[in-house]
Amino acid sequence: MGLVTGFLEIERKERPYEKVEARLKTWKEFVHPLPPAEVGRQAARCMDCGIPFCHNGCPVNNIIPEWNELVRRDRWRDALEVLHSTNNFPEFTGRICPAPCEAACTLNIDDDPVTIKSIECAIVDRGWEEGWIQPVVPPTRTGKRVAVVGSGPAGLACAQQLARAGHSVTLFEKADRVGGLLRYGIPDFKMEKHLIDRRMRQMEAEGVEFRTGVEVGATLAVKSLLEGYDAVALTAGAEWPRDLPVPGRELAGIHFAMDFLVPQNKRVAGDDEARAAPKGTISAKGKHVVVIGGGDTGSDCVGTSNRHGAASVTQLEVMPQPPEKENKALTWPDWPLKLRTSSSHEEGVERDFAVLTKRAIGTNGKVEALECVRVTGAAGTMKEIEGSSFRLKADLVLLAMGFLGPRRSGMIEQSGVALDARGNVAANVQDYKTSVPRLFAAGDMRRGQSLVVWAIREGRQAARAIDLDLMGATTLPR
Repeated sequence: MGLVTGFLEIERKERPYEKVEARLKTWKEFVHPLPPAEVGRQAARCMDCGIPFCHNGCPVNNIIPEWNELVRRDRWRDALEVLHSTNNFPEFTGRICPAPCEAACTLNIDDDPVTIKSIECAIVDRGWEEGWIQPVVPPTRTGKRVAVVGSGPAGLACAQQLARAGHSVTLFEKADRVGGLLRYGIPDFKMEKHLIDRRMRQMEAEGVEFRTGVEVGATLAVKSLLEGYDAVALTAGAEWPRDLPVPGRELAGIHFAMDFLVPQNKRVAGDDEARAAPKGTISAKGKHVVVIGGGDTGSDCVGTSNRHGAASVTQLEVMPQPPEKENKALTWPDWPLKLRTSSSHEEGVERDFAVLTKRAIGTNGKVEALECVRVTGAAGTMKEIEGSSFRLKADLVLLAMGFLGPRRSGMIEQSGVALDARGNVAANVQDYKTSVPRLFAAGDMRRGQSLVVWAIREGRQAARAIDLDLMGATTLPR
């Protein structure tokens, strides 16, 4: 550590946002990067702790103090090398990861952590600008063929690592474009999709073959994959959405969040309306929108609704409102439960907590209102508060209550893999093997709905396990 008192002398400074009124008029990213000199100053705040708790907080095991110090010394290319040693796609995590590393930072004890996420993003963005990031082509090929099913962050990381180990990798994606929920679940205002396309070109140069529009378990049998490849990695995510089983659920205007978000991303990509929304257009323009679910997907629905021009947006959460500030003595360095306000929330939303939706009300087959009641208690012991019922005007209801795991029909049923108690594909984190020989599983399909950083970690580790299984030895990092 070069600047011992950096954390005392330099104030934390985050990347600024475009003003709300301006960013609501566009689908582009609105976070302004800091100048390199300021990024270096922010990196100088890192204390290079004897026990770097940020390592414990980061699922991809980023070597954070080292690349902070390299940035401080203006050795950006060396910092990029260290960053890429643990993370295939820092430009993704630098934009959409909630930064558990910052929650674990020692300086977060005083609510003043190092701007780790911003520094990470600055390193990789500069790497692309300077032309430092090039394909990593293996010197020799192994002759082994591996199929990766699903092109989200787990599948992309797994495929890239396997290709760099010398295997011939084919990545199958059922959608028309590569990226999984990175592509179609996350709005462009949070992460523009040219970032995925850029990595695709790198991976193609490294030997990865992309096959889109192929749904394994439907248009391509699992048996065919196992017959044609030496190993198969299942990284198709957890796409089974949690439904709302209440009277009136069948009314028009009640939709799963992904049925709302995916078409919008396709519009931004340039698709016409018939291709973007083949089941019919879902628009929030001029409507009273109610988003049920208080997580990231719900937040994305809020931001998208506001950009559509919604008359009002309300977000409901069945759990009690978390505290605005956590008790550091009890939670640090773990990820704390506290009230989180996203950039989408700042753009306009009414948030309400401890609210249970009882039924949907409408006329002529269209939803007009929700009947709700306030509740008390935690999950499993929740009770309705007598006399607390109320109605909420709703022309459009978006269900963003999380995901139950991978979809059962198609690939899962056809493969015959065993499932764990939660309904995910059963596989451990040592060898990532399923109950079916030569079939591996990683990412949300194995662990359930989770973060992009966990998906990248599992994709990398699964690649190492597959390489070891095929070759008897591996040089891929864990």
